Amino acid sequence: MERKSSGDDGAGERGLLHTWKGYSYSVTPERLLLHGPVLQVALGTRHGVLLVEGGQVYSFGELPWKQSHVPEPAKPTLESALSGQRVVAVAAGSFHSGAMTEDGGVHMWGYNAAGQCGLSGLSTVPNPTPVALVDTDSTPPQTVPVLELACGEQHTLALSAQREVWAWGSGCQLGLNVAVFPVWKPQKVEHLAGRYVLQVACGASHSLALVRCLGPQDIHRPPVDKCRQCNQLLFTMTDKEDHVIISDAHYCPLSMELTEDEVRLQAPALTQGLKMSPSEPVLPSHTSTSNSPPPTRGVDPTQDSEKESALANGALTAADSGPPAQSGGGVVLGVKSSPYPDEQAVKDYLKKLSEAEQMDKATAGGTHTLLPSAGGLTSSTLNSLVASCASAVGERVASTYEALSLKKMMNYLPSGVAKAGGPAGLTSVVGDNTTERVHLEDSMQAKKSSSTGDIREEEAEGLRRRLSLPGLLSQVSPRLLRKACRPWMRAVALTPLGGPVPEIPEAQEVFPTLQTEVWSWGHGEHGQLGHGDSLARVQPLCIKSLNSKEVVRVAAGAHHSLALTAQSQVFSWGSNSFGQLGHMESPSTVPRLAKLSEGIRVWDMSAGERHTLLLADGDCFRPIIYYSGQQVKEEAEEIPAKELGQQEEEEEEEQQAGSYTQQPVLLPFCMDLGYVSNVFAGGQRCMALSDMNVMGFIASLHELASAERKFYCKMCNIKTQIIRPLLEMEALSSALGQTATGLLHTLIGRFSLLCHLTGQHAASLTANLRRVRDVNSLLFLDHASIFFDSYTEYCSAVGNFQVMGGFQTLTKPSLDFFGKNPELLMKLSECSEENPTAADLLVALFYLPTRHLHEYGRLLLKLVTCFEVCSNDYQRLQDSCSKFEALALQLKRKRKDADYTFHFWKSFPGKMTDSLRKPQRRLICESSNKALTLQNAGRFSVNWFIVFNDALVHAQFSTHHVFPLATLWVEPIPEENTGLHGLKMITPEETFTLLASSPMEKTKWLRSINQAVDQALSAAAQDSASVGSGQKLEPPVSRTASYTFYKDGRLKEAKYEGRWLAGKPNGRGVLKWPDGRIYTGAFKNGLEDGFGEFLAPNKTLNKNDQYLGHWKDGKMHGLGTYRYASGEVYDGSFQDSMRHGHGMLRSGKLNTSSPSVFIGQWLQDKKTGYGVFDDITKGEKYMGMWQDHLRQGTAVVVTQFGLYYEGAFKDNKMMGTGILLSEDDTTYEGEFSDDWTLNGKGTLTMANSDYLEGSFNGEWGSGLKVTGSYFKPHLFDADKDKTHAVKLGRLCVCAEDKWQAVFEECWSQLGCEAEGRGENWKAWENIAVALATSRQHIRDSPEMSRSHSRTLESLEVIPQHEGPITMERYHSIRLYLLKACDAPLHPLGRLLETLVAVYRMTYVGVGANRRLLPQAVNEIKSYLNRIFQIVRFLFPDLPEEGGLIPEPTTSLQDKKEPGSTDAPLESPKPGRVVSSSALLLPVLLPRLYPPLFTLYALDKEREDDVYWDCVLRLNKQPDLALLAFLGVQQKFWPVSFPVSMPALGEKQQVLSSTKDACFASAVETLQQISTTFTPSDKLQVIQLTFEEITQEVQSLLKQDFLWSMDDLFPVFLYVVLRARIRNLGSEVSLIEDLMDPCVQHGEHGIMFTTLKACYYQIQHEKIT
Repeated sequence: MERKSSGDDGAGERGLLHTWKGYSYSVTPERLLLHGPVLQVALGTRHGVLLVEGGQVYSFGELPWKQSHVPEPAKPTLESALSGQRVVAVAAGSFHSGAMTEDGGVHMWGYNAAGQCGLSGLSTVPNPTPVALVDTDSTPPQTVPVLELACGEQHTLALSAQREVWAWGSGCQLGLNVAVFPVWKPQKVEHLAGRYVLQVACGASHSLALVRCLGPQDIHRPPVDKCRQCNQLLFTMTDKEDHVIISDAHYCPLSMELTEDEVRLQAPALTQGLKMSPSEPVLPSHTSTSNSPPPTRGVDPTQDSEKESALANGALTAADSGPPAQSGGGVVLGVKSSPYPDEQAVKDYLKKLSEAEQMDKATAGGTHTLLPSAGGLTSSTLNSLVASCASAVGERVASTYEALSLKKMMNYLPSGVAKAGGPAGLTSVVGDNTTERVHLEDSMQAKKSSSTGDIREEEAEGLRRRLSLPGLLSQVSPRLLRKACRPWMRAVALTPLGGPVPEIPEAQEVFPTLQTEVWSWGHGEHGQLGHGDSLARVQPLCIKSLNSKEVVRVAAGAHHSLALTAQSQVFSWGSNSFGQLGHMESPSTVPRLAKLSEGIRVWDMSAGERHTLLLADGDCFRPIIYYSGQQVKEEAEEIPAKELGQQEEEEEEEQQAGSYTQQPVLLPFCMDLGYVSNVFAGGQRCMALSDMNVMGFIASLHELASAERKFYCKMCNIKTQIIRPLLEMEALSSALGQTATGLLHTLIGRFSLLCHLTGQHAASLTANLRRVRDVNSLLFLDHASIFFDSYTEYCSAVGNFQVMGGFQTLTKPSLDFFGKNPELLMKLSECSEENPTAADLLVALFYLPTRHLHEYGRLLLKLVTCFEVCSNDYQRLQDSCSKFEALALQLKRKRKDADYTFHFWKSFPGKMTDSLRKPQRRLICESSNKALTLQNAGRFSVNWFIVFNDALVHAQFSTHHVFPLATLWVEPIPEENTGLHGLKMITPEETFTLLASSPMEKTKWLRSINQAVDQALSAAAQDSASVGSGQKLEPPVSRTASYTFYKDGRLKEAKYEGRWLAGKPNGRGVLKWPDGRIYTGAFKNGLEDGFGEFLAPNKTLNKNDQYLGHWKDGKMHGLGTYRYASGEVYDGSFQDSMRHGHGMLRSGKLNTSSPSVFIGQWLQDKKTGYGVFDDITKGEKYMGMWQDHLRQGTAVVVTQFGLYYEGAFKDNKMMGTGILLSEDDTTYEGEFSDDWTLNGKGTLTMANSDYLEGSFNGEWGSGLKVTGSYFKPHLFDADKDKTHAVKLGRLCVCAEDKWQAVFEECWSQLGCEAEGRGENWKAWENIAVALATSRQHIRDSPEMSRSHSRTLESLEVIPQHEGPITMERYHSIRLYLLKACDAPLHPLGRLLETLVAVYRMTYVGVGANRRLLPQAVNEIKSYLNRIFQIVRFLFPDLPEEGGLIPEPTTSLQDKKEPGSTDAPLESPKPGRVVSSSALLLPVLLPRLYPPLFTLYALDKEREDDVYWDCVLRLNKQPDLALLAFLGVQQKFWPVSFPVSMPALGEKQQVLSSTKDACFASAVETLQQISTTFTPSDKLQVIQLTFEEITQEVQSLLKQDFLWSMDDLFPVFLYVVLRARIRNLGSEVSLIEDLMDPCVQHGEHGIMFTTLKACYYQIQHEKIT
């Protein structure tokens, strides 16, 4: 091994390795020269392992497990078995080593007698060999990748990527529930499962783990609910009304500790027992009665028996006589399933204590052995009780248990102690010297019962930590928690400081966590477990005293342990025989601070066999090294290893000679080593890794980390020395008042968050120094926003407190506390003023953190200079640097604003201060210098204007008015004409003019106000920096804000939230009145305008009226739906907030008092005009005229019992002339006086045409009084002409007068005042607007289908609507109409939708009365006419009804249209006739078809029945018989017909029995008549049927041939019969009624006549 003294400069500049032994003045470190930078070192007892850049691993020192065993090789030897493995970390135990590869694989080598290499069957492993961690829980079993390795003397721990701990080797330090050692195969430490482990460390025979506290981020990690051994639930919960019972009575025979017999067998008599206080007997947490044979334990050759016995795996205390057979007797409390001692157990135990004390005097040297895992009732009894619970059941129950039962335990433990009168270890004094302890306890016995105070503090902290876990609160009822917390009310109030920091933002999870716990397990004979005793622990147990200490790393020497905190302090505990703990307590069983002079901040540490190395920084940032432990004599190396016993004696002598350090000493040579990044200790050796300072980069990194650590310590000092004492003062809240106290708490909460972030950042920078030392891992470059937010929020909190005069009011309490000479404050606040006041000091102190931003800027700038200008790193650092500088400036400005505002309030008249002074409010400018006055103000009035960051205040003598900035608009008034420098102020309810004293002032105020408004709107005053540079910045005229109206009027005390334009609500918004009325929707110019929803509470019914629809100028106007609280719903048009136009009113559900529906015309909130009223309870439907809600004028009424009335109404009654028909055709025609009441002259006609003439009186259906003559007309032929056929339809409303409001609405939508009066282009514009707005609606409402929006898109193109109409234009118009009528948002579509609704309302239900058929047909014809008028208005060049369009020369075959019947039989027509039915029926009829066809079917019912009878009878005959019967000529009879599944062209003979085979295709065609809607389509079907028949006959006759009617009729009759059309009569009537008049005499007309003839023929067919 080449060695050089450190002075020489080596080849490399990074990762230089220095080594030395111990500490004496003459020690100089040597450089180890390797071919590359060293990344990591691991040291064992007499060997070490090095990891060099590139992943090579070297071993040095004594390597007895190698085959070629050299005493000590001169040079480090390369472990060639690892070449090519990309090793990333190494570890060394006492006599074995490990390496970890990039992909998480583990390789082990060295001694393996205790299984520490994890390879079974080998006592030594000469070369690195892979070891797999296999997770058997997963299926299939998977290999677990590893993040970190730690090796002890006989065991190894690995930390997996899932943050779980695995262990193998021997001894209780594994933490596994096993009885047989060694454990060859790596096993998971179940006890830490479900926790997030950050780091592991191994001592010779103990283990440490650094664990993240359970917090919100662990909720997704399922806690261990089931016992891993027997798979039963570890705890059960029972819910009672106000509390939860948690039972943890889980007993698992597998995970028990060793039985007493096994213990006895394994614990040979101890030659030199470990001294233990008699007051530390142990309650076994489980005792098992299983008599399994004791396991034999592999004995490690390297240990002598003495050590062996001390490391025994477990035993029991000899506290009391057990059965004499047992070597030491045990305290066996019987087998009990619960791991918690019950009250009885505690009492028994306390009794035994006193006995034990007497016994101890006799058997002082008795056999004391250790029982692992039992938390003895020492130090803090409560602690261990809870701790043992925790170890048995898992943290989750323990925490809940702790919350529930602490109080109970508090109650019975101390009193129990008092009763027993024996010394119980309830003091938290932990001395290890027995006699001293006993004395202490005796003297303190009197105070004993009350000494739970310190426990209470400690537990409060634990409880607080647990109560902050969200996972628990669900399991414990809040009432119980409140009860449990009462003793610590004050402690809990201070959460920002105690325990964890409140709610840390998730973003900060990128930084290392500071909320950690240290868990330890294994042997504890030197106190190295830190639990306050020297007992062993089989399972990991949390060291409570380190809980809130923010430990960031742990390290373990052979028999001592170290913990490094974020505040750069070192806690140490365990063996201190050589001063290795850095303090004088020997040995220490609880963590204590190592003694370092003030200002020394430790950031790396390592522990060897009997010494400790600390790496720290002091006043300068260059790292310094402290050594603590044995001083090595020069000749120590040459001494051959003596027997251990002798060596120990020697060591004891040395100890007396004082050859070890009393406290850590500075190694003088450390400054020569360069920038040390890591220190390593192991065996007797010390090593350090350092870097040369290339281009100042390394120095800058060190300085950055050092500054952050220093700053964090500073923050923590402020927190503990100033903030906490202040907060704990009793009189604080009364002195400050409620507001300031709240602000102070916010401020301190933010301070804590900032402090915590700094701590995390310091830890992350330190980690960067220890590992990679590059720019990319500087987290605060990528996550700068976290810092910006934290600092900004903190600065705001300080400002808010300052503005409210918080620091002035804090002066008195702080003087009471810090005394009259505030040196502490002076020192901490770094205040440079002469004789500052206490308030100034406090302000300076709280603004101190913001100065640290400059530090960031400065250090980043230093780093920037280390890089090339063009590199990415340069750019990143440069950007971050400027951002931090900008933030520093911004916060400085915020501080200035707060100062300015604070001083303003001091001078402001007191009364107004109280109401105007708000924490967030900052002053921008004010007019006390008369720079701004009110125009037209009175002579003696005082007007003072103050601009804050959220409002403009106009203050007068005793009053003031506040105008929020968000709703303030400022306009400069042009000066040309007035010569005044005026500013016009617009607010929602006032407009006033302010006059400035000069143009300068005017611009200043205008800019200040505009800037303030702009910042108030953007709410975050970020870009104010750029504004100051003189550019005029105008806030938007249109903005979003909320405002409460205060002036009398419609809006008094209403609150508006939404869009504004120049002082008026404009756009979308919500308006809420104090009485509960709410409007949500569009506004225009300050009024509701557009679409909106309005809710008005109805006090009497306790429900809301709701209107949803269109508004205009603050009133309901246009279409809308009004739901009344009474249950009525009006759906239709409004005007001036009244129902006006066409609308439908539904009242009541079907089961309420009067369900009814009215649809029709309204005039100023009243039913007036034509309307249909369906009275569902009475079963009557009224169709007629209305006036002022009353039935008045002509009308038709039908009832569900078939009565039909047509005639006059007056004052809501049938009054005047009318006609009444009953179901059986009995008819009355004459005078009426009331509903269904005959009164006056009339004629009554019976169904058989007999009639009565005379005067009638009485109600129809009950007895009528009649005076008159009776006639029987058919008695004599002479009277035949006097038949009384009553003509219906004369006394009802004519079709043209119906639904006028619906058409008027359509016209007005097109922009016409009345029918046809308006501009064509205007109409098209309105259509486009309607479609565009509705498109917008659709975009907002996803319910509309895709196809729907496509239709809309195609409609947005306005078709060509001027110029002569050709056939092509005609087709495009037709297509446009089809689409328009399909889109309910198009005026035509809307019209059609309404017409369909009213038509169905009229003719469905009771309205399905056959006598209404003529009216229903006329109504459709009237619709066609009126819609056609609108179409002609839109397309002015369309010819009128019956006009011609010239046909182009090429005939367009369009079979859809009745006009273009280009049948091959006829020459093409000269043109196309335009008719409303051709254009519009295809659109209209399909929608109206069901009600209309029902009426036809009812009307033709009798004829259809006769026809159908006949059809059924005739269809029983086979084809040929039927053809013969109908008189079809023989030559037309088909001979054969195609088979249904034919081979090609195969036909089948027509036999006499064949049925339904002849003319089958024609029959099928004709059947389609029922599936079509419009007459033209039905006629088309008939034509196709004729063509089919012709084709068939032609193929029969094999020649062309012309039909004569005589030949054709029988064949067609056959087809009609075979088609079996049920309602043929209705089909025929429908075609006849609605057929296009121009078709009647054409070919279609003839064919239709033929069909009609067939229908009549069938009815009258005589079957012979």
